[in-house]
Amino acid sequence: MACAYPNANALFSSRKCRNRHRPFPLITASLPLHRRHIAVAAAIAMATMHVTTMPLALAQNWGTRSFLKERYFEPGLSAEDAVARIRQTAEGLHSIRDMLETMSWRYVIFYIRLKSAYLSQDLKTAMATLPQARQSDYVKAANELVDNMAELDYYVRTPKVYESYLYYEKTLKSIDNLVALLA
Repeated sequence: MACAYPNANALFSSRKCRNRHRPFPLITASLPLHRRHIAVAAAIAMATMHVTTMPLALAQNWGTRSFLKERYFEPGLSAEDAVARIRQTAEGLHSIRDMLETMSWRYVIFYIRLKSAYLSQDLKTAMATLPQARQSDYVKAANELVDNMAELDYYVRTPKVYESYLYYEKTLKSIDNLVALLA
């Protein structure tokens, strides 16, 4: 029987070139067809259960995980959603105390910059919920908050421990005052 390759017998003397027209074996998945259907159905059922049992966020309109999407592609929020996001930012700032105590400066910087990136827009939007008489107090509290967050960012970046704690406490005090004005 002639082989398709002329030098195959010389190279591989123990192998004989048999049936050169035999097609290559079909490559199939590791699971047979009915097992694949069962596995896919189970995966879809588990994913559906996970989606339906997830707790809802405070404001569903801005629940993104991407900074770029949230910063550049999301439309502006309503005044009530902006107030809800300011309240959630206040809770988040209270929760980073452990990161400051362990001196995880990189994570603190990232968190502060992420929150301050959209906080200025939310502060402007949330001012629409206040009556005209309280807007001047709100503007003062908002300016104080922005200044304290900028100082906190600077001192965390350097990193100066005492000043970081000092401006962290000032930032917490100013955001709590702001949330109290919005209530």
